[in-house]
Amino acid sequence: MTIRRIDAHQHFWRLGRGDYGWLTPKLAPIYRDFSPGDLLPILKRHGIDGTVLVQAAPTEAETDFMLGLADEHDFILGVVGWVNFAALDAAERIARMAAHPKLEGLRPMIQDIADPEWMLSAELRPAYEALIAHGLVFDALVLPRHLDVLPRLLARHPDMRTVVDHSAKPAIAAGDFDDWAAGMSRIARESAAFCKLSGLVTEAGLDWSVATLRPYAEHILEAFGPERVIWGSDWPVCTLAASYDAWVEATDELLSGCTASARAAILGGNAARLYRL
Repeated sequence: MTIRRIDAHQHFWRLGRGDYGWLTPKLAPIYRDFSPGDLLPILKRHGIDGTVLVQAAPTEAETDFMLGLADEHDFILGVVGWVNFAALDAAERIARMAAHPKLEGLRPMIQDIADPEWMLSAELRPAYEALIAHGLVFDALVLPRHLDVLPRLLARHPDMRTVVDHSAKPAIAAGDFDDWAAGMSRIARESAAFCKLSGLVTEAGLDWSVATLRPYAEHILEAFGPERVIWGSDWPVCTLAASYDAWVEATDELLSGCTASARAAILGGNAARLYRL
């Protein structure tokens, strides 16, 4: 079986833009510019056909920057951008961005917002409705503390195509599992949301191993099923804990028990279906 491999979660940034508030010299390995030229050789080495480029700054200007890169590079199949969901004219802003053929989703940076119930704010309803109207995906950048909140949002908007980024960033290094697993099972059971198998190495830390990651990956596969799991690298953020090559190798081990059709879905087919690539 020929697999169309898609990296459904990667980033580019240009420090000179000045809108990456989280990206400081303390993150030395990734505190530099990352461009398509850095990633292309890696994609070719692993036979990855295309990517979904995801926002890394809470500005619409950065989304325009990413869409410009997508215009220049065919391997960028889609872009997940950012819009101020709380703006009074959020629906109009979303409509403007959705006019670009490669804008496939939006991602508010929920993990950085102090109020865990922010996503339920009434003022955000027009943004969610616009997201649905324009056929965009809601990338839920949530943490374990949001896992009892996200199901309530998805129940309000059952038609909103949603994916949970980075498996909700379980605290793997701390050994936390049970509460996270219960929360993810609830989302899988009560909604049609997808889940990204990505970001796990960063949450596990430098001493990660496939054995450490396996319970988390297996739970995601069991809860969501291979038809709702999407693979991504989270490059270059992943390089804080592992190279792209090491994450690909780990993925192959984690998916070794899957059928060929399940692997094809997880490694590309599901991303193409969700993001309509």
